[in-house]
Amino acid sequence: MPCPYLEYRERDGEQSFDTARAFCAVAGEFVQPMRADVCNDRYALDHEHHCEIYRAHAESGGEGE
Repeated sequence: MPCPYLEYRERDGEQSFDTARAFCAVAGEFVQPMRADVCNDRYALDHEHHCEIYRAHAESGGEGE
């Protein structure tokens, strides 16, 4: 199951993109495609174990959502 905090957005404010980009709702920023691979649990990766952003958010009790 992919990370629940990953979104794909086709725009950022006034700027629009040709292709939707990965946005991490926890970090509040767009992330690189390799990070999105972790978020989507691709290549035997698991966001709960391999993503320091997700782990820090979970350890803090999910504050700041």
